[in-house]
Amino acid sequence: MNHAVVIGAGPAGLMAAEVMAAAGLKVTLCEAKPSVGRKFLMAGKSGLNLTKDEALDPFTEAFAEATGPLASIIRAFDSDAVKAWAQGLEQEVFTGSTGRVFPVAMKASPLLRAWMGRLAETGVEVHTRWAWQGWRDGALIFSTPEGEQTLAADVTVLALGGASWSRLGATGEWADILKRQGVEIAPFAAANAGVSVKWSSHMSKHFGAALKGVAWHAGPYTSRGEATLSARGLEGGGIYSVSRGVREGHPLTLDLFPDLTVPDITARLSKPRGKASLSNHLRKTLNLSPAQIALVQEMARPLPDGLRATARLLKALPIKHAGLRPMDEAISTAGGIPFDALDDTLMLRDLPGVFAAGEMLDWEAPTGGYLISACLATGRWAGLHAVEWLRKAG
Repeated sequence: MNHAVVIGAGPAGLMAAEVMAAAGLKVTLCEAKPSVGRKFLMAGKSGLNLTKDEALDPFTEAFAEATGPLASIIRAFDSDAVKAWAQGLEQEVFTGSTGRVFPVAMKASPLLRAWMGRLAETGVEVHTRWAWQGWRDGALIFSTPEGEQTLAADVTVLALGGASWSRLGATGEWADILKRQGVEIAPFAAANAGVSVKWSSHMSKHFGAALKGVAWHAGPYTSRGEATLSARGLEGGGIYSVSRGVREGHPLTLDLFPDLTVPDITARLSKPRGKASLSNHLRKTLNLSPAQIALVQEMARPLPDGLRATARLLKALPIKHAGLRPMDEAISTAGGIPFDALDDTLMLRDLPGVFAAGEMLDWEAPTGGYLISACLATGRWAGLHAVEWLRKAG
């Protein structure tokens, strides 16, 4: 029986292990941390967004430069397939108003328990606290609590994650191992990251407030998602979706009224103000929240003269910031293994029999279900093609 080794027990690695075990391979799954799926579980704490229920073309186009290489992979395991897979693990799902798909349980732990139970039934052997160190004489080397261990693999699937949230296992240390084997690695960079802001003291009472119904812009990137004011800056899906633009050096602006024009806002501001303060006038005429008013004053003090100038400001409020939060705090990372270093099956061109999947790949998936969905799809693709490669190899 052929032996397959999967390194990394996140969604991509688990999916690769599942399809290879189903094909009759002996599968060993190795994870450096004390338990599996740690980042997956963390993602589920705020509601596990498994995928997005939308047509294939806009779904794949969300991956920007990686759209071409990923299109066939995602087509083979699209959002409908993700929903069916979760339901096969007895986890009912629902689609929210924005198309995002969640388990009814709204967390990852029930799904992960069911998944690991199914893997155990197919004979997948799991080793935790096994940290991959590379190869020696063709064998995989691992550092373990019992000392160095080696495994001989007929085929290997690498699913080691990116380089963010290192405490959960995604350290990016694998990049040096592959570089020593001559594999090109694109530099890591923060993706889906918050923005650092050095607030003045009067903003502290607004920490935790959500900015809803707004639009964020950074160069060519736009988001209608919300963001939260925090002691460290701005966090949340709205900011994460434009963080690439911030990283590339584009100014970050906030449109507080994406459904109104400058003349619309000017007309509302033209209502008699009387003795009301500007803050109260903004609140009464435009229904701005205290946090929104404070943010406007924080970013544009003093406010411009004239109603039309104020309206233009509210449509494109410049956000003064100190760049993205550190990479280790980012939801994911750009960089990793370029698609040019892989063939169409996700096998490394310079390492026959070694496949890669998940966040190791050089993509920049936005939040909103795309990232987990593509991890599942690439893990499945790598696993299925690893089986096919073995069959062709005899």
